[in-house]
Amino acid sequence: MELTNEFSVSVPVDEAWQVLTDLERIAPCMPGAELQEVEGDDYRGIVKVKVGPITAQYKGAATFQERDEAGHRAVIRAEGRDTRGQGNASATITATLVAENGGTHVSVLTDLTVTGKVAQFGRGVLADVSGKLLDQFVDALESDVLSGGSAAPAPAAASSTGPRKIDSKPAEPVDLLGTAGSPVVKRIGPIVGAVVVMLWLLRRRKKKKKQQQQQR
Repeated sequence: MELTNEFSVSVPVDEAWQVLTDLERIAPCMPGAELQEVEGDDYRGIVKVKVGPITAQYKGAATFQERDEAGHRAVIRAEGRDTRGQGNASATITATLVAENGGTHVSVLTDLTVTGKVAQFGRGVLADVSGKLLDQFVDALESDVLSGGSAAPAPAAASSTGPRKIDSKPAEPVDLLGTAGSPVVKRIGPIVGAVVVMLWLLRRRKKKKKQQQQQR
């Protein structure tokens, strides 16, 4: 599925280009993302997604396929796999930057493929979620990076061989229910409710069994 998003930042296009193509610097601004290591042009890490009581963690990598500095156009390929084997996600992201009133307008086209639990939401919900997550990213970018703050994770000591580890703080999972609101709740509310009831019954059963064992 294709998702289209746009946003603007209050810095000139050349500066915005340098910042937005520095994945190590902007990774902490991405909701749910945690950059773990860099090797050459490969940026590896995880993205955490939460749906009610269920948390999925995608482990994968992002690589620049194209980086046209003169045209301010970048193409990134990202792929991830649920660490529990319950789904995959891949995306080709094309970002185009254009100067606008002293700032920069950014257009983002995402060709997204998802399988597993997250795929059940459909294009409408995923488009809504992606838009809200992008708003969160831009807010963090403006306050933590473009304002002069430092959002870059501290790199570990360079190694002569192998990937360079990134010392970044653990990411908080993206709460899809909290982000998407009623569209997701209406669609998966009964499923989440069933999971909560099941977990409660399991805990109750274990507690009852433990009490019985103690009485023997």
